[in-house]
Parts: sequence; structure tokens; C-alpha cells
Amino acid sequence: MASSSLEPYEDDFRLEEACGVFGCVAAGDWPTQLDVAHIIHLGLIGLQHRGQESAGIITYNSENKEFRKHKGMGMVNSIFKFDTLHRIKGEAGIGHTRYSTAGSSSLINCQPFDVDTIHGRIAVAHNGELVNKNSLRLKVLEHGVGLSTGSDSEVITQLLTSSPPEGEPNGPNWPARIRQVMKQTPTAYSLLIMHGSSMYAVRDPYGNRPLCIGQLINAASAGAKDPEVEGWVVSSESCCFQSVGARYYREVAAGEIVQLSKNGVESMSIVPRLDEAPPAFCIFEYVYFSRSDTIHEGQMVYSVRRRCGKQLAIEAPIEADIVSTVPESATPAAIGYAQEIGIPYTEVLCKNRYVGRTFIQPSNRLRQLGVAKKFGPLVDNFKDKRIIIIDDSVVRGNTIGPIIKMLKAAGAKEVHIRVASPPVKHPCYMGINIPTREELIANKMDLEHLAKHFGADSIKYLSVKGLLSAVMEGISKNEKEFKKTNSKSRHCTACLTGDYPVSLDW
Repeated sequence: MASSSLEPYEDDFRLEEACGVFGCVAAGDWPTQLDVAHIIHLGLIGLQHRGQESAGIITYNSENKEFRKHKGMGMVNSIFKFDTLHRIKGEAGIGHTRYSTAGSSSLINCQPFDVDTIHGRIAVAHNGELVNKNSLRLKVLEHGVGLSTGSDSEVITQLLTSSPPEGEPNGPNWPARIRQVMKQTPTAYSLLIMHGSSMYAVRDPYGNRPLCIGQLINAASAGAKDPEVEGWVVSSESCCFQSVGARYYREVAAGEIVQLSKNGVESMSIVPRLDEAPPAFCIFEYVYFSRSDTIHEGQMVYSVRRRCGKQLAIEAPIEADIVSTVPESATPAAIGYAQEIGIPYTEVLCKNRYVGRTFIQPSNRLRQLGVAKKFGPLVDNFKDKRIIIIDDSVVRGNTIGPIIKMLKAAGAKEVHIRVASPPVKHPCYMGINIPTREELIANKMDLEHLAKHFGADSIKYLSVKGLLSAVMEGISKNEKEFKKTNSKSRHCTACLTGDYPVSLDW
């Protein structure tokens, strides 16, 4: 078949999360009746919003004492069919869904990675991006170890094959090996590491990327005071727990190494931050990346986004008739803004849910249609009215401008943009696909010129202080670390302020 000369085309730009990780371990006696591979498959579907390029699952089969794996390019459901999941049945496993930040989009970079060590085979799934990946990559190569991918996740996997400085006189000491790696790279990573029947859930000392644990509950005992625990799951987000029959258990703490096995969950170690630095959980998990029903730091993401909308209304009110949003990640913020300002929330756009990204070059005519392919105006809801459109973030501005023009062409009297996060002005080096400073529209013009550029009557952003206030308001006051940490510094706001939590070795 002749190759096409057409380059992949994407008619929109949104921030992209690096990936999602999900693991499962059956409790009790092995072999187990728990369908671990299928549970991981469902977990990855629940994390699909964190990466749509590729996915993979590796399981451990106790009968044959071997790893079984399957990886592929594309969406999770297109990669894993019933016969595939049956072939990789096991008692423990880890899965990964990927969007590339380090390493190209190709099957060779698909995770989880697995490699032989002196103690047997290990498998690793990684969410994040190492801030010192270049120096670590060079270190691995100088030790005579070849690397076959461009992914920093492979670097982590190879570093884990090295024995710790204190040696291993009593056999494999995986927590010591993991600590050794963590001391070499401060951030950003959440890891799932599987060796035989044990799995380790690891979060970097700054807690930049999320990771949480859930209990798999036997359905027959779900209403009991002490229900039967059939297994344990670990995930980048808690949003997928309900779909696999799991209950939220707890977060993996910043710097923590947690062992999961058929015997249960055990915290093995916590690696501290240098100079007692504060944690730096990514603020954009609240703004955009995480699903609304996910829990971070003891609070639901939906509630934080609604508070962001309320705070935005306090900081940037405007006279209007209705509040609306671009469907649908900014909907909680729009509802909060409407509640605070006292005017109705009304839908003005109908989204075509079956139009995804376009990876085949369209004709010029289709390209010019732009957002009309994705949204239809609900004219009866806004004709001759003043609209406030709430968006969660504006990066390059490729989407919001055409939407404003569509609404005005359809009869809107005025359209005002309110953004429920501060302007994105700096690149991210910790696992988020944020463009260079030159590509970020907030660095190109002031608010007055930006409004004209979009065809809007005005545009205002939520302040950094307002965002942090909305996030901190709901954090549990029972958590000791939350109490003693300064509210202005416990979250990473580098893409907004340029204040990176660690030195960059880039």
C-alpha cells in the first residue's frame, strides 16, 4: 500500500496529561477467581482521559510464575478484547495508558516496561516526567546499559536493576532499590513496580503526580460492617474505583513506598524532600486533568472547580443575562459562577460527542468549518442576550475564538469570557504537555487585545491567589501535613508563575 504524504492534523489544542497507571492484586489464596486482567482493563478505561495514544497490561501468573503482557496503540477498548484478557489472566498486574511527553508516539514506548534483574523479572508503569532525565539517561548509558526507547520510564526501569549501596545480604530488597532511585530524582513520578507476587506503589517526594489505593469489596458483603476484601487496586485517580467494585482507601503519601500483596497493604518507607521543602501537587489536576468525581487531598475535584467559579465571580463580575460554558469540563465552574453572581446557568452549545481529534488531513472546506463540527448553537437559549462563557483554561486559544464568533453570528448580544484558572505562561517539565512560552497566548498580548483577538467583549482570569484559595478551602483539616504546610506553597503552580518546585536539569 502506498504511503500517504499527508501529515497528521489536529484542529484543536488542549493540555494533555502524560498518562494514567492502574494496578490490581488479588487478596487471599492464589490461584484466585478474581479476574485481575479484566479489572485492570476497566480501570484503564476509567483513566482514558489521561492518555489516548497507547495502553498496556502486564500480569503475574502464579501457576507458571511468569509475566503475561499485551500492549497496543490506540484507545483501551480497541487494544484489549475478551480473548486477549483471557490470555493474560493472573493474580496481580499493572496497566498503563499513555500520552507521550518524553519519547515519541510509537509502540516501542508503550508501557508498562519489563526487564530481567538478578532477582527475576520486574515490570514498571510510570506517570510523570523526570526533571533530571537527561543526566540519569547518561548515567545509565555510562554503566554500559543500552536503552531502546526515548522514554524516561525506561531509565527508571533500568535504574531499579542496580543493587542498593548497602547490598542485599538477605535476598531481594526492593524498597531499598526504590529508595535509591528516588534519591537520584526528586520528581515527577508516580510508579507501579511489580516483582513476582508483590507490587509497590510509589509517589515522588513532592507528590507532584497523584496516586491512590482502593479496596476491592466482595459484592455479597458490600453492606456489611467489615466487608470481605477480595483484593487491592492502585490508580492515578479514584474515579475508576466504583466501576471495578472498589472503595476508596487512601492516597499514597508524597515520598511513600507502599507494598501490596495477597496479604494486604503495608507502608514500607517514606523518602523525605530535601531541606524540608513543601510538597508540590500539580494544581492542574484540579483545574483540568482529573475527572470531576476524583478525590484528591480529601476533596472531590468537582467541588474545587465549583469553588473556582464562585471565586472568579467575586474577582471578575460582569453584568449579563446568562452564564454558560464550553462543554463540559468547565461546567462546575460555570455553575459556581452563576450561583455566586445570581443569574441563571444556561446551555448555549450542544456538543457532538462522536467527533474526536482529527488525525487525517481534512479538506480545506472541512477545516474551515472548525468548531461547527463539534458544537451546535442552542440559539433559542441566548439570542439577543448577554452571555458569560466560562472556560477552565486557555492555552493557545485555538478553540475559544471560533466559539465566540459562532455565538455572536447566531445572535448573542454580548459574549464575555471568564477563565476559571490563571493565565498559563510557562512550560511544564514534570509530565504535562504545555507548549513553549512563545506558543502560549497569554504571553502574546494583554487582556484588552486578547478580547479583541477572540472577538469577545471582555476576558478575565482567576488569580493565582484565588485558585489556591479555592483548592485549600476543601482540604481536610485532620491531615497533619495539610495543617502545617503553607497554603501558598503546597501545590505546584509553575506553569502559572514560573516558580518551579525543584531545579531543572533540562
